[in-house]
Amino acid sequence: MLEILKQTELVWVDHPQKLHEVTEELLAQDIIAVDTESNSLYAYQEQVCLIQFSTREKDILVDTLALPDLSLLGPVFHSDKIMKIFHAAEYDLICLFRDYGFQFKFLFDTMIAARTMGYQKIGLGSLLEKYFDVRMDKKYQRANWGRRPLKPEMLEYARLDSHYLIPLAEILQKELRESDRWPLAMEDFNRLTQNIEDTTESNEDDFWNLRGARDLNSRQAAILKAVYQFRESQAEKQNRPSFKVVSHQALVDIASKGPDSPEALKKLPSLNHRLVDHYGKGLINAVHEGEKASPENPPFNNRPPDAVLNRMDALREWRKMAGRNMDVPSDVVLPREVLNRIARENPNDKQTLQKIMEDVPFRYHYFGDEIMETLKRGEHSA
Repeated sequence: MLEILKQTELVWVDHPQKLHEVTEELLAQDIIAVDTESNSLYAYQEQVCLIQFSTREKDILVDTLALPDLSLLGPVFHSDKIMKIFHAAEYDLICLFRDYGFQFKFLFDTMIAARTMGYQKIGLGSLLEKYFDVRMDKKYQRANWGRRPLKPEMLEYARLDSHYLIPLAEILQKELRESDRWPLAMEDFNRLTQNIEDTTESNEDDFWNLRGARDLNSRQAAILKAVYQFRESQAEKQNRPSFKVVSHQALVDIASKGPDSPEALKKLPSLNHRLVDHYGKGLINAVHEGEKASPENPPFNNRPPDAVLNRMDALREWRKMAGRNMDVPSDVVLPREVLNRIARENPNDKQTLQKIMEDVPFRYHYFGDEIMETLKRGEHSA
């Protein structure tokens, strides 16, 4: 594997002039591979620390921490003439949008392609082993990419993530076309680029996402909110991930028991004594604040009417059978958000259904009649 990589030039970019040069090279390509590395396990607010590009001739590593302005790369990502190959693109796109505001066109996602072909093993490591007999070392998967300088082994790991994506995409594209699934995959590639949102941004109701939070009563939930906010303030000050300050489980346990002293905190198995010595006073103060605060209730979730739920069930059952017939996961047949949209709007004719499915025209053409028939059966059986 390393011998193959050594045959390809490795370019390190940490200066604006070098970024300008490689951007011109990238803009001249018809296809490039892309990956990113972030520091989510080592910082309060993660950021993209490295962007990897591969062309047919070279691997390019862009040191985002050394460059004050990456806007030159915007036209590369937004070009409809350059196909950008990612593996499991969704989170990369969110991070690149969050940190740099990049918009995207003309993507190919090798993970989505593999799912569309019905493969059981869709991780990049599995696909590289399947097609290129390459075995990835996952040693640096959880490394701190925010540190500099990066070890030479980390550079090799990073370039491997994008190095094989172009030939992998070419193989998968051939398989998709031969199986008449290329339009199906293209729909999902296009949908990736639409309405990208920063889902990493926190808000004051995030404590409800902790496991066990919804099992608490409203008074305990108010305590959980207070200790959660205390932990967030400490994590931000220290620039550490929140879970590395105090565990999620410890917060829920504190809210459940309502300890009133450091000694009581030490009785909780989810908190070690070192953490109590360091954060005990602040946690107890937060407990007291939560006890005085207004009770907290889970955010209200609008439950769809029974008729909508019945249509959802009918469509899910049809989708499951269609997936079995195609030997693919059911959401390849019809994405969940599209299914829910159809069930809520309940089209009475195909023209209305076509408008609802305007972002998935191939699926409308291929499955529209079956969807309408499923809706009609659901109405009659309700």
